[in-house]
Amino acid sequence: MKTNDINDGTTMREEMRERIIGGAGFFAALDQSGGSTPKALAQYGIAADAFANETQMFALMHEMRVRIMTAPSFTGERVVGAILFERTMHREVDGVPVPSFLWRRGVVPFLKVDEGLQPEKDGVSLMKEMSGLGPRLAEAARLGVFGTKMRSTIRQASRNGIAAAVDQQFEIAARISRHGLMPIVEPEVLIDSPDKEAAERMLRAELRRRLDDLPGDEQVILKLTLPTDPGLYVDLLEHRGVARLLALSGGYSRDEACRRLAATPGMIASFSRALTEGLKVTMSDPEFDAALERSIAAIHKASVKT
Repeated sequence: MKTNDINDGTTMREEMRERIIGGAGFFAALDQSGGSTPKALAQYGIAADAFANETQMFALMHEMRVRIMTAPSFTGERVVGAILFERTMHREVDGVPVPSFLWRRGVVPFLKVDEGLQPEKDGVSLMKEMSGLGPRLAEAARLGVFGTKMRSTIRQASRNGIAAAVDQQFEIAARISRHGLMPIVEPEVLIDSPDKEAAERMLRAELRRRLDDLPGDEQVILKLTLPTDPGLYVDLLEHRGVARLLALSGGYSRDEACRRLAATPGMIASFSRALTEGLKVTMSDPEFDAALERSIAAIHKASVKT
């Protein structure tokens, strides 16, 4: 690699970091994987009998993602970042690798790196062992990806279980940071949890504990369920270890997720299903673009609190 290439890469990452920390917008979660892809396609109007195997399924999903990423409204003007599934990271849009295509539109690319969840234990589902994480991170960095995302889930207000979930997230986040990537830490409190508010308060305490232990120059992005108490995470916004605070929709409708988000100080959206709600494969391009514009406008408004 030439010196000027190194300088260009450094400048690009600095620009991406500025967008992530200060950009007035939200994240698009385009990272549906094996388990969630059939549901996402069904919502889009593609039934399970439309594909015979996984290869065909992911090809259809990529077509949907390309339609979103190439829409006139999907630019860095309102979409700060986009989270990608690994197969998407390796594909192209109009002959351009997806991460490069996104950045040309001002959208910072992230990669989902977790490989699903373990069976629930002690009220939480930890992440499965991540095979080949090092090479995956190196490849993401090579392709111009800025950061990563990984998800675990919390169902019960179990202090030990929540501590284990947060510890696992931060231990892997440290490995990700050593590869020069920004980790998104996502311990999701399920919205149907019978102890949602209590679990969120335990989660906040555990997050604060691990944030306080971060080295002075290390940061993470937090992606959390919209809290029952809108002000619960306000103090985390000022923590030196927090680059940004994202909200996941968690199964709420777009209207409900946006209503809750607008009332929650400092959080911006990182929506998946709520972003694509109402988009259908049978729509003409003008119809599709208009529907996506309405979705992006609503989520952006709730994120920037205007």
